[in-house]
Amino acid sequence: MHFFKILFIFLLAVSCKDISNKEKVSNPKPIQKIIKTENKIVKKEFVLDDKNAIPFLFEYGKKNKENKVRISTSYGNIDILLFKNTHYHRSNFIYLTKKKYFNGEFFHRVVKGFIIQGGNSDNISTSIKRRKIGRYLLPTDTKKGYKHHRGTISMPSSEIENPHKLASPYEFFIVQKIDGAYHLDKNYTAFGKVIKGMDVVDKISNLETDKREWPLEDVRFDVQIIE
Repeated sequence: MHFFKILFIFLLAVSCKDISNKEKVSNPKPIQKIIKTENKIVKKEFVLDDKNAIPFLFEYGKKNKENKVRISTSYGNIDILLFKNTHYHRSNFIYLTKKKYFNGEFFHRVVKGFIIQGGNSDNISTSIKRRKIGRYLLPTDTKKGYKHHRGTISMPSSEIENPHKLASPYEFFIVQKIDGAYHLDKNYTAFGKVIKGMDVVDKISNLETDKREWPLEDVRFDVQIIE
């Protein structure tokens, strides 16, 4: 009788242990949550600067070979062909287009009979977008032989103290002057040309402006890649 009592107690203990183990296996969620929390990877947002911009745009341009964009305005569309051998400037423009940086920006400078310029206004919303992408300048590329003919798209130099005329990557201008603006050739990088929509450039160029050369009627635009 004593033997059976001991056996019963032993089997009862084993059974309880099995039940406990099954409960642990069938309800592992708290452990998984801890593992997920411990293994969570927080990705730091990539920001361009003067050290990484050139190598980044060099590699980016290899994988992103698009070279036609459309600037859409309330006055119509301006189609642009970007020159493939102005590598960094084309790559930069495509990068900003894909980041949707230009969307909702303004032609903030209009000089009648000369140029229309856009992309880098002093609006707070624009500065926030620039801050997220990064602060950097691009070197001039004036040895490819491109000139500032009527319809050329080019990149102005930065407003900071800049003896080497490093380009401000967030803005561009389009030459509207009928006989060209060739005095700009040695200092600014022509990196594309208008292939359709010069009549739209002319309309914007003729708008009345204030003393800052900002059109009295805001001219917003979007940029998208086209085939």
